[in-house]
Amino acid sequence: MISAQRLLEELKRRGVTHLVGLPDNSSAPLFSLLQGNGDVRLIAVTREGEAFALAAGLWMGGKTPALLIQNTGLLESGDALRGTVSRMRIPLLCLITYRGFKSLKSTSSESAEMQPPFSPNLLSRPDVDSTALVTEPTLRAWGIPYFFLKDDQGLAGLDEAVEEAERLSHPVAVLITEGMK
Repeated sequence: MISAQRLLEELKRRGVTHLVGLPDNSSAPLFSLLQGNGDVRLIAVTREGEAFALAAGLWMGGKTPALLIQNTGLLESGDALRGTVSRMRIPLLCLITYRGFKSLKSTSSESAEMQPPFSPNLLSRPDVDSTALVTEPTLRAWGIPYFFLKDDQGLAGLDEAVEEAERLSHPVAVLITEGMK
């Protein structure tokens, strides 16, 4: 589990002024902490595509936003990511909870089947979350570098993601593979 409090402290340390996103079961503890926090302002959205547009506007206004959505929402908001923050070269930290990550372990022995294009059989298996299957290939297709956050020890890796976003002047994803507490 990842400590929502520690993650919030790391975001503050990196100068994040706003967290824009849509809560899911994994990120709910962080959203709860942000509701009473004065250092990082929470902006909740109704659709993930809105989060990218709002983050772009905040960045244009001189703020330092970060985004927090689930990987299902990442897929829903692809055009906003591509057409707004990527095209505008916004160095946006995108925290993405990785729904279905653990279900990928059930396919680890089928490495050939795990490469896109995925078979209809794999995409429809009840023991595999198809969203998890397409998350990383989608990020690669969109040219979005990504890192993993698996536990509190990995919070130090946020520096690398933020530095990469700034170096490239481009969005960078941090895939959160565990829930928060």
